[in-house]
Amino acid sequence: MEKIKEIWFDAEHVFGRDETGRQYSQSLLWYPKLREADDDARNRYTIGYDGIHWRELDEDISFESFGYDDAEPSPLQRFFLTHQEINVAGFARSMGMNVTLLRNYINGFKKPSPAREQEILAHIHHLGQDLTEIEF
Repeated sequence: MEKIKEIWFDAEHVFGRDETGRQYSQSLLWYPKLREADDDARNRYTIGYDGIHWRELDEDISFESFGYDDAEPSPLQRFFLTHQEINVAGFARSMGMNVTLLRNYINGFKKPSPAREQEILAHIHHLGQDLTEIEF
């Protein structure tokens, strides 16, 4: 991976251009501090030996990560990354899943099988149904 020399943002992504002119992008869902930051804070970064650093935000992006296959979150990852109100540990326990395994799926360290993905989706739907039945 070449060193990223230039970065810019849109509402959903951080983009980078390397020394050869090749352009990359990553979802800002992976970087919640950058996602929530204003343009001024996003533009106060330094480019180092192996990545980009935002001191004020305490955020780093490695050059290597721009070349990852999962620059865009899967639908399962996107769900949990955009619904921070759901306690991942509690959700995993409620469906009888190992908490670390679910976190690994969300963070992209492991990939669930299609059957496992459907099991998680079914539990999300079950949770949604339970929530719609609540009355006060």
